[in-house]
Amino acid sequence: MEVTEIPEAPPEVQETSEAPEAPETPEAPETSEAPEPQAVPRVRRRGRTTLLIATAAVLGVVAGTCVGYLIQADRGPTELPSLSQPSLPQAGGKGPQPLSAAQDRRVRTDGDLRKLLVERPSGARDTTSAEGVDGWMGLDAYADGYTRPTTAYSTLIDDEFRRAAVTSWQTGSTHSVLIRLVQYRQEDRLAARERVADELYGEAEYDTDSWSVPGTGDGMAYVRKQPENKAGYLPMYTAEAHAWRGDIAMQIFVNDSRPITKAKIMDLAERQMERL
Repeated sequence: MEVTEIPEAPPEVQETSEAPEAPETPEAPETSEAPEPQAVPRVRRRGRTTLLIATAAVLGVVAGTCVGYLIQADRGPTELPSLSQPSLPQAGGKGPQPLSAAQDRRVRTDGDLRKLLVERPSGARDTTSAEGVDGWMGLDAYADGYTRPTTAYSTLIDDEFRRAAVTSWQTGSTHSVLIRLVQYRQEDRLAARERVADELYGEAEYDTDSWSVPGTGDGMAYVRKQPENKAGYLPMYTAEAHAWRGDIAMQIFVNDSRPITKAKIMDLAERQMERL
């Protein structure tokens, strides 16, 4: 039998009487679901190895200390040396003889300082009285020889001035020599050396010829090339020598109307230093 195909039913037509449906609104995401977390880089923990090593080192020191105490505790006490020392035998015989005045320089310089001055040449006229009293110069008289006596007086007190011996003479009408031995106590510093250094420094201001005094280290002799000119007086040439030994400063001054030779000033300086 032939069966006829039944046609498909047409789509249903919506009735106009029904209200149109509201447009669908997008659904809000559910808050219960958390957003997917991002991948966080893994950070490596540092310092763990260093901490372990430091801890081990501390434990090792503590353990070593404990072992040392245990070892020391098991040992017996160490005997201390005796506080008393063995008596030394005393040397027998006589002690050394004291040095003579010729050998002990201190004995010579503590004695009569005037005896250490060089002797005047024969025929020379003694003029020592013009510089001191009986061969000695006091602090006042010695300070008066400086350009600023008041300042020199205070300086000499600070330098611990002790005494000064002097000799002077004149040969002919214009040739004169003055020698001083100035002694200091030198309890605080080497005043004799400092005074000589000041004299040498001042002499450098003039136009001079200079030479070292043998055997004195820093002793010097000077001859000024130009004479000193004063109205009513002859031109005067001058020469000086300064040196020190121990607590004594040596000063030599030579004046003459004629030029002074190196041999003259050096001879006086060497002979005077030999006596000290």
